[in-house]
Amino acid sequence: MKLVSWNVNGLRACLGKGFHDFFTAIDADVFCIQETKMQEDQAELNLAGFRQYWNSAVKKGYSGTAVFTRVEPVSVTYGMNIAEHDQEGRIITLELDEFYLVNTYTPNSQRGLLRLDYRLKWEDDFRSYLLQLDKVKPVIVCGDINVAHQEIDIKNPKANRRNAGFTDEEREKLSLLLQAGFTDSFRHLYPDKRDAYTWWSYMMNARARNIGWRIDYFLVSERLRDSIRDSFIYPDILGSDHCPVGLEIF
Repeated sequence: MKLVSWNVNGLRACLGKGFHDFFTAIDADVFCIQETKMQEDQAELNLAGFRQYWNSAVKKGYSGTAVFTRVEPVSVTYGMNIAEHDQEGRIITLELDEFYLVNTYTPNSQRGLLRLDYRLKWEDDFRSYLLQLDKVKPVIVCGDINVAHQEIDIKNPKANRRNAGFTDEEREKLSLLLQAGFTDSFRHLYPDKRDAYTWWSYMMNARARNIGWRIDYFLVSERLRDSIRDSFIYPDILGSDHCPVGLEIF
């Protein structure tokens, strides 16, 4: 099974920048997107053979997630059933026959770390949510996790030490999730691979110079670890400040 995840940073804009070409060429079984920045009825998306599931933010033009799947899910839920967290369209969970797939767009701590406290609470509640699912069947988490976990995952670690997405607190929360029974699929297969990034600033020609961060992930329950065939980053795919990532499993 091939799974793909992409923070499109505004789907309507990305549709004009090659989204359909990549969607067709990659031929995924399930395609997850984050930061749709739209309501479902704001664009006509003809994806033959795919069921569409949307979770849009209450605030128009902000956040949002969607899943397009060839595989019919057993059930679909939105959010984590905590009102404080479920206003921004950040989570869609598909229960499939053999695992749960959780598409997520983790809150950004923002410039000046104005939202760091909220982010840390969200992390704790999200980890609890995943662990509850994991008691039922294995879990695959994908999306923009909004943190570069280790120094190898960011071009300039020292310069970014207290910036949103590379604070000690955020990195520790991802460590806690991994310690609780999840595996970073890309690092599992490529523990020493450097200069592998999924997000680049629009400033200072960062993408052309590959001054980036790896903040988009596929995490899997430990008991799925041996089922990972490959974990991909598609840095040449444009259309967003993020590139897509992929997972081939089973």
